[in-house]
Amino acid sequence: MKKIFFYDTKIGKIGIAEEKGAITDLYFSEELTESKAILEETAILKETNKQLQEYFQGKRKVFDLPLAPKGTEFQQKVWQALKEIPFGETRSYGEIAKSIRQPKASRAVGGANNKNPLPIFIPCHRVIGANGKLVGYAGGLEIKKFLLNVENLVY
Repeated sequence: MKKIFFYDTKIGKIGIAEEKGAITDLYFSEELTESKAILEETAILKETNKQLQEYFQGKRKVFDLPLAPKGTEFQQKVWQALKEIPFGETRSYGEIAKSIRQPKASRAVGGANNKNPLPIFIPCHRVIGANGKLVGYAGGLEIKKFLLNVENLVY
């Protein structure tokens, strides 16, 4: 059974969900939660929150967590490519498409980014438009700017 717990963070209240000891979802508000989840703070959720707080404080650059996002094969490929973007760097949708050997799939990459159930942990905030501008983010562009600023990138 999926378990979820809510934490106050520098970007507001977030919900983190886990199932079978792996993190499955991060929500930017309490309203976007799954009705079948049990409200319970587990050891892995506590550890996830600890690492997230360290990231927000600039003390952590890499997360060491078991992640289990659910998605299509294409989405999984894109999310894996996102995890390979180093802290403090960005990539365009086109660059991600090329990295997964589908150079014409930049729009589909954008769609996969939009469906990312684990923003921050799978760093879709590090993906920007080809012109270098910030585009779309599930938590809103202000949160995207905040996350990039945590990583010493100014937008």
